[in-house]
Amino acid sequence: GEILLNGLDIRNYDVKEYRRYIGVVFQDFKLFAATVAENVVMDRVTVDMKEGIQDAVEKSGFAEKLASFPLGTEQELTKEFSEKGTDLSGGEAQKLAVARAFYKDAGLVFLDEPSAALDPIAEYQLNRAMKDVAKEKTVLSISHRLSTTRDADVIYVMENGHVIEQGSHGELLKLGGVYAAMWEAQASRYA
Repeated sequence: GEILLNGLDIRNYDVKEYRRYIGVVFQDFKLFAATVAENVVMDRVTVDMKEGIQDAVEKSGFAEKLASFPLGTEQELTKEFSEKGTDLSGGEAQKLAVARAFYKDAGLVFLDEPSAALDPIAEYQLNRAMKDVAKEKTVLSISHRLSTTRDADVIYVMENGHVIEQGSHGELLKLGGVYAAMWEAQASRYA
């Protein structure tokens, strides 16, 4: 078989070019004992990156926390190497991990439970930001929190490694299958 990217077999791409096209936010992401900026860029930071870092942090919902840091994006994270380092809550750390995907500006973004540690308001804000950013991108989001999937163009419901349903949110609700039952179970907590 073959995997195509923009109609070309991925084996015809330069590996580094192909990797730059893909952004990933894992459910079990890690933050590093480095600055906020370095944690967003995942590399050494140069002056020309500052605007992109700030934009990514704002889109991910981390800007309010960032504003509380005396050193801004130069704030050290964790206390592993610096007593002045800052430890983040689970939700704050997740927002920073999501900022990595926004910073990379990849054409293909994989999100594995991107809102797992977020409260409902932060999750809503992240979903709105993702919708804006995803307009000209392909975003594959894996989630058990169906509020995250509601606006997807196509939703695939998987069970035991197989796709058992697919369609838009509305189509899957009308189908009355597994997705509709999960939606009803989750939505009933908020009704």
